[in-house]
Amino acid sequence: MQRKKLVNHLNEYLKPFQIKDYCPNGLQVEGKTEIRKVITGVTASQALIDAAIDRQADAILVHHGYFWKGEDQTVTGMKKRRLQSLLAHDINLLAYHLPLDVHPEVGNNAQLGKLLGLTLERPLEPWNSNSVAVKGKLSEPMAATDFAALIEQKLGRKPLLNQAGDHLIKTIAWCTGGGQSFIDLAASQGIDAYLTGEASEQTIHSSNEQQIHFFAAGHHATERYGAKALGEYLAAQFGLDVEFVDIDNPV
Repeated sequence: MQRKKLVNHLNEYLKPFQIKDYCPNGLQVEGKTEIRKVITGVTASQALIDAAIDRQADAILVHHGYFWKGEDQTVTGMKKRRLQSLLAHDINLLAYHLPLDVHPEVGNNAQLGKLLGLTLERPLEPWNSNSVAVKGKLSEPMAATDFAALIEQKLGRKPLLNQAGDHLIKTIAWCTGGGQSFIDLAASQGIDAYLTGEASEQTIHSSNEQQIHFFAAGHHATERYGAKALGEYLAAQFGLDVEFVDIDNPV
């Protein structure tokens, strides 16, 4: 598949032009013109690049790419080594950040909800169709400890649980990755629980004082599924050889 065709299709499918983001979305590093083998992953770390080189990949497709707003713009150290590896092996790097979080089918939120059996109902921000946090419900009411056990079973890691009362979870809001700041908005809407990847010190106070159960299941663990699903979509759509490589990260 020609690189230009792949990039154009991904831009049409994920619609990054509709979302204000903290990094460029789409093709970040140009490599081979023709793409046959694609490696997908969460973050374009050196370990993922090395895995792509070992597998003779033509492109890497990730959620966390490079060139973040506010970062040092010099090409030195870790950034130099990563870019040098990509350029030396002529590997394309494609990255989609918020567009991959919010996509209704292959997005991180949609995929995490599907994995946990949650019904996604609407954006948590009712005024924002591209809200990175969403609101939904469980198929059956569940105790906070039981939902934590379900998360551990499905994600393969024990989440941080702050149980704020003894009420069952019927409604839930969630945002994969570092979405802990949305807990107050969820609480203001009377939602029973909030799930995200990370926690801040003040998050627990918000949980306790507003009686909303809180779960932090890991930034990486909650965002493993969008890039994987997007790769599977591309394989089915275009017959590309796509492989998801999970570089483990406890955070």
